[in-house]
Amino acid sequence: MGQFLLIPILFFGLVILFSSFFIVKQQTAVAIERFGKFQSIRSSGLHMKIPIVDRIAGRLSLKIQQLDVIVETKTLDDVFVKLKISVQYVVLKDKVYEAFYKLEYPHEQITSYVFDVVRAEVPKMKLDDVFVKKDDIAIAVKTELQEAMFDYGFDIIKTLVTDIDPDAQVKEAMNRINASEREKIAAQFEGDAARILIVEKAKAEAESKRLQGQGIADQRREIARGLEESVEVLNKVGINSQEASALIVVTQHYDTLQSIGEETNTNLILLPNSPQAGSDMLNNMVASFTASNMIGESMKKTQQEKKKG
Repeated sequence: MGQFLLIPILFFGLVILFSSFFIVKQQTAVAIERFGKFQSIRSSGLHMKIPIVDRIAGRLSLKIQQLDVIVETKTLDDVFVKLKISVQYVVLKDKVYEAFYKLEYPHEQITSYVFDVVRAEVPKMKLDDVFVKKDDIAIAVKTELQEAMFDYGFDIIKTLVTDIDPDAQVKEAMNRINASEREKIAAQFEGDAARILIVEKAKAEAESKRLQGQGIADQRREIARGLEESVEVLNKVGINSQEASALIVVTQHYDTLQSIGEETNTNLILLPNSPQAGSDMLNNMVASFTASNMIGESMKKTQQEKKKG
């Protein structure tokens, strides 16, 4: 009978012995209570507690943790926008007691402060400024949380504005504005390119006309020089200038007829082909030049008489 009682007693003793030891993992803190009253904070390692008298009240992670808070608020230009605020925080090793006993729900406390700060800062900004000044919002949240949560044993490592999500219609309008602006810039570049092409084309045409005019001038100068030499040669053989000019005009007239006849695809041109035609053209030209000179001399005399009078 005594042996049967000894086995339960030994078993119960072993259970109590093993329950006296406990292990705390790295980057973890354990709060120990004795009869419901705080006793101590234990860090990582193997520890011992009094069975039945002492108990593990709770464990706190000392690692850096992150809490994501989504806040919906309105900007200065009356646009509703959702902001995702990521808060990175850690429990201070020397304030584990405050973190464990002063706050029952630290996540809710942090969330409340984030809502309060964001809804105080964002309504002061226009939507475009929210995107530009998101770091200012993050700094404001961190400053407020740092002061409020330090007394509760929490240190705010960093706050980040990780997402800014306006209303769908607003985003569509912003995309249209951006697309229109880019189309405007593209049109300006295309217009500048077209203008440059027109200017360069005009310059090329002007240069071409200049070179063409210079070529015509050179051609006429050479023709005049050739005519002059031809007249001099004919004068040497006893032919006067008027006869020489007539002979040259007749020769050029028949050269022109020959050149036109050689071209099979030439348009129809009616020209006088009698020998007298060249002489008539020359006489008409001489008469025109003579009349022109007489009119010029008469006009000069008239102007001189008006000045004297």
